[in-house]
Amino acid sequence: MDKGRKEWFNKWFNSPYYHILYKHRNENEARYFIQRLISSLEIQPTDKILDVACGKGRYSIYLNSLGFQVEGIDLSERNIEIANQSANENLHFQIHDMRQVYKEAYFDYAFNMFTSFGYFEKEEDNQKAISAIAKSLKQEGIFVLDFLNPYKVINNLVKEETKEIEGVHFKINRSFDGTHIIKKINITDNDETFEFYEKVMAIRRISFLDYFRNANLMHLQIYGDYSLNQYEPEFSDRMIFIVKKL
Repeated sequence: MDKGRKEWFNKWFNSPYYHILYKHRNENEARYFIQRLISSLEIQPTDKILDVACGKGRYSIYLNSLGFQVEGIDLSERNIEIANQSANENLHFQIHDMRQVYKEAYFDYAFNMFTSFGYFEKEEDNQKAISAIAKSLKQEGIFVLDFLNPYKVINNLVKEETKEIEGVHFKINRSFDGTHIIKKINITDNDETFEFYEKVMAIRRISFLDYFRNANLMHLQIYGDYSLNQYEPEFSDRMIFIVKKL
């Protein structure tokens, strides 16, 4: 497999079809989650927040609207171009690979939201990313990682689905190869056809705990949904880790 295929996210996240397919993501749910985190973590207005793999910046923009200083990083040029339309003196966006350190020991909080992790082909890249994020935090800084619950996703996999959005036809096939949850996306737009795919490593809780430990991060809590209820492996929708830099 060549590098271009390994790094599928470079191609898919810069595609206009990615933004069409996911245009209906629940903004109210995202804002509710942020509000719960702010309250639970007691984030202060003077705290600096890093949004890792920020996409088009929906979390960053909302945090900034509440008065926080936020910087968002993402590998997608298109995402950052869109996000930068909302930039201001306390809200900045940069094209950046999460596997590389961004502003060492600078942030009080780092967020990685909505399963914006597990995209790499190599296990060692997962560790590189966690370690780089840890290095961006001040001592006792907090990292929040919001990931899918692989146990529930694999057990409830919808193998085939079709959608039509803005006149574009999407045929989606999902599978699990023993390591990755794979989504193959065939697109028909007028007389043109395209194929993309998403490939997310089904990272278990124990592996995340190893990544955190290796990055000098202490596990504080794991929640199972955006209401911050207790995580239950068989039933929870999410794995939301709260960890602290030692």
